[in-house]
Amino acid sequence: MNNFSAIFEPIVINRTTVKNRIVMPPMGSNYATLNGEIVEDHIQYYEQRAKGGTGLIILENVCVDFPYGTNGTTQLRLDNDQYIPGLYNFTERLHKHGTTVAVQINHAGASAFAGRLNGLQPISSSNIPSKTGGNIPRPATIDEIHHIVKQYGLAAKRAQRAGFDAVEIHAGHSYLLSQFLSPLFNKRTDEFGGTPENRARLTRMVIDEIRAQVGPFFPIFLRFSAVDFIEGGSTLEDTLEILEFLDEGVDVFDVSAAQNDTIQYQIDEMNLPDGWRAYMAKAVRDKFKKITIASGNFRDPAVVTKALEDGSADLVVLGRGLIAEPYWVEKVQNNEVDMLRNCISCNIGCADHRIARAKPIRCTINPDVISYEDYKRYQVSVPLNVVVVGGGSAGLEAACTAAEVGCNVTLFEEKSFLGGLSTMIARFPYKKRIADLPKFLINRANKLKNLEIKLNTRATPEIIESIQPDLVVSATGSKPLLPPIKGLHEQMSQTDRKVFSVFDVMNNFEQFTDIPNKKVVVIGGGAVGLDVVEYFSENRAKSVSIVEMKPAMAEDLDHIGRIAMMSMLKRNKVDVHLTTTLLEVGADYFLVADKEGNEFKLDFDYGFVCLGMQAENQFNAAFAEHAKTHNYLFEKIGDAKQVRKLIDGMREGRDVIATIQQIERMKANEIRGIDINKPL
Repeated sequence: MNNFSAIFEPIVINRTTVKNRIVMPPMGSNYATLNGEIVEDHIQYYEQRAKGGTGLIILENVCVDFPYGTNGTTQLRLDNDQYIPGLYNFTERLHKHGTTVAVQINHAGASAFAGRLNGLQPISSSNIPSKTGGNIPRPATIDEIHHIVKQYGLAAKRAQRAGFDAVEIHAGHSYLLSQFLSPLFNKRTDEFGGTPENRARLTRMVIDEIRAQVGPFFPIFLRFSAVDFIEGGSTLEDTLEILEFLDEGVDVFDVSAAQNDTIQYQIDEMNLPDGWRAYMAKAVRDKFKKITIASGNFRDPAVVTKALEDGSADLVVLGRGLIAEPYWVEKVQNNEVDMLRNCISCNIGCADHRIARAKPIRCTINPDVISYEDYKRYQVSVPLNVVVVGGGSAGLEAACTAAEVGCNVTLFEEKSFLGGLSTMIARFPYKKRIADLPKFLINRANKLKNLEIKLNTRATPEIIESIQPDLVVSATGSKPLLPPIKGLHEQMSQTDRKVFSVFDVMNNFEQFTDIPNKKVVVIGGGAVGLDVVEYFSENRAKSVSIVEMKPAMAEDLDHIGRIAMMSMLKRNKVDVHLTTTLLEVGADYFLVADKEGNEFKLDFDYGFVCLGMQAENQFNAAFAEHAKTHNYLFEKIGDAKQVRKLIDGMREGRDVIATIQQIERMKANEIRGIDINKPL
C-alpha cells in the first residue's frame, strides 16, 4: 500500500483548520445567473467535491465592482448585500461535509467582459490590453483606484458574513491587480507605476483594507502569477522581490503562473508533467516561510505527496483534476487509486467551454460534473440485455453505465485492445496523458461481473442474435478520411510507400527512423495533422511543413490546445502553408495550389494525409435492419454517429441510460396495455 499520509495531515491557517492538504482552486463555471447570483447547479457541483473529501474549496472568482470589474460570460457577484443569502446557503451546504470554504474576490480590469460594460471602456493600470487583440483599456484615475480598494474591503466583509472561512485576493492571470504588478501592463509614472514597490502599491492597499474589514483572525490568501512566460514580463526573481511588499497581512501565498497570452501555462497544456510548477511555490515558501499553495497539472497522489514532503508547498491544488474526479481525496485515502478518473488536461469541457464558447463547464472524463455518479441510484426493474459494439471510450462508457444500472452487458471489440482512439492517440509522447482515460474505463469494466468483454471479435447481427438483446449500441468509432484525390489511394496501396495516414504512425512509430535526416510534409492543419507535426518537429526532423486549405490552423482544437499548438509551430520553425489545397499525391511529393492558384510541389521523405476522420459504419445498416425484425432497439454513439470530440462520445455513452429507461417504459406498456376488467 502506498504511503500518502502527508496528504491527510491537517493544517492550521491563522485560526482556521483545514482537514487535509488538497485544494480546489477557483475555476469559472458559467453557472451563475446573468445577475451574478449563485444557483443550485453551483451548489451541487461544489458539494460533490466537498463530499469527496476535499480539504479546502475556494469558490470561483466573484466580482467586487460591477460592471467594471466583471469577467466571463456569467460571473458571481459580491458587490452588494443582496448576494449574501445565496452565498450563505452555499457555505452552509459545504460546511456540513467538513470542508473549509474560501472565496476568491476579483476585479477584471482590462479583462472585463465587454458585453456587460455597455460601451464603457475597461480600466487598467495603463492602456495595454490584457491579451493580444483584446479591448484597449484606459488608465484608472487615483479616485477610481481608491474606490476599487474600498470595494475589495466591502466584498471581503460580505464574504465573512456569508459564512466563508477565508478570502483570496486574485492578483494574477491578467486581471486588474496583475495589470498593476506586471511590467507587461503597467506603464504608469505616478506612485502606482515604475518601481516594484510602486507597482505593488494597489495590491498592498487592497490587503490592508481587507484586513481592516475582516479583523486579525480571518485568513487572507493572495494568488499571483509567479512567472509571466512573456518577454518583458515578470520572472520568478521579479516576483520574489515584489512579494516583499505584499508579505505582511497575508496568511497564504497561492502560487500560480502566466498571463492571458501564455494561458497554456496557467491552464496547463496536456504535455506538461504533474507538478511542473512546484519549483515556483518552493522558491516562495523558502523565502517567506509562509503557508504556500502549489499548482500545475497535479494528478498523481505520489507527486502530490512528494511536493508536500520535500517542502515545495503546504497545500496542493487539484483544479481540473477535481472537476474530473470529485472523490479524489476519498479514493486516495481508501487506496482506490486505480479507480481515479484522472483529468487528461484536454481542456475541452472546462476551459474551452468557459473561455471560448460561452458554455457552462463540462468534462470529458466525467460526463456529469454536477451529479457525478448519482445515476447509479437508478436500477432496472426487469432483466435487460445490452450489446455494445466497439470498445473505445464511448463504448466502454456505455457498457459500464448499462452494467452499473443492472443490465446484462456484452461488449464486442474486433481489436486485441480496448480504448480505441484514446489508446492509440496516447501513443504520441506528448499525448500520453490521454491513456489515463482508457485505463480508468478498463479498471471500471473489470469490476463489473455483469459485463462480459469479447476481444478480437467482430460483432455481426448473426453473432449477437443468441444474446437476445434489448438494446444494441454501436460505438464503432472512426477511421481516417481519404478523399478521392489524384494519386492518393494509389500511393496508399503501395507496399514500400512514403505516404501515410495518422493510423500508420500510431500503429507503428518504429517504422519512422532517422528522423533528423527526413523531410516531413503533413496535409491537414486540424488536430490530427498537428499531432503528427508535433511528433516529427519535436523529434527534430530535417524540415517539417504543414498544409491547410483554410485561412487558419487548429480550428477544431480547444482554446488552450490551439494556443499551445500555434506556439509549437513557431518554436519548431514549421513551414506553414495556409489557404493551400492538395491537388495530387505522388510517390515522394504533394502537388498543391495556393489561394491565387499557383501550383507547386512539396517534396518529402515522409508524407502524411491528415484530412480528418469519418465514421466507421460497416455494419451499422445491417444492425439497423436486423433490429426491426428482431425486436430490439439500435442506436449509434460517439464517432459512429458523427465524428466529433472525445467529450461527445463519453456523454452519449452515459446517456445510454435514457434509452434503457425507454425500453423499461415500453415493457411496462405491454403490461399496462392488458384490459384487467376483461374476464380471462
